[in-house]
Amino acid sequence: MASSSSRSAVLPVSMGMFGLGLIAVVAVFALYATGSTDLPLWLNLATLLAPAGLVIGVVAIVVRSRRATRGTR
Repeated sequence: MASSSSRSAVLPVSMGMFGLGLIAVVAVFALYATGSTDLPLWLNLATLLAPAGLVIGVVAIVVRSRRATRGTR
């Protein structure tokens, strides 16, 4: 079991960003399907949270795994 001091807050934040981005993507598709074409800028920008959250999460996992393997050597 990992101690609480080795846990990072980056992974939950990135998962939240990814989830909010996916909700924004679904909202954009739903609004477009109902005929709305001029969507607000903040909604379009919110869709960028999904790839940003994914990248941050992957980087956090890679860094965590490198630290773990470096500590076992």
